[in-house]
Amino acid sequence: QVQLVESGGGSVQAGGSLRLSCAVSGYSYRRNCMGWFRQPPGKEREGVAAIVTGVGNTYYADSVKGRFTISQDSAKNTVYLQMNSLKPEDTAMYYCAAGPNCWRTAAAGTPTSAEFGYWGQGTQVTVSS
Repeated sequence: QVQLVESGGGSVQAGGSLRLSCAVSGYSYRRNCMGWFRQPPGKEREGVAAIVTGVGNTYYADSVKGRFTISQDSAKNTVYLQMNSLKPEDTAMYYCAAGPNCWRTAAAGTPTSAEFGYWGQGTQVTVSS
């Protein structure tokens, strides 16, 4: 059974930092696509960042480039999202997702939800001004 468990969310003031973690179990971790998505209140879900595990290619939404960093720890089967210089507009429920490849994401240049078949329950991030 595939499980993706997010942690690390919380409340922070604008300009602050948070690191989200996604622990993966029951899923082949190597050479797959791991992504982070978010859904702000009252808005649609949007891609934030993605990484090809084992290879390291990364993809980011324009809104987070230069502020967020996605990384992996293969030994721990965990993917991280380091979020710096947080803004109130970053407030959202953040979800971890897994898929067999990042082909659509690579073509689009930004995480594409259609290629992710497994999703976590989410962790809330709230940024106050």
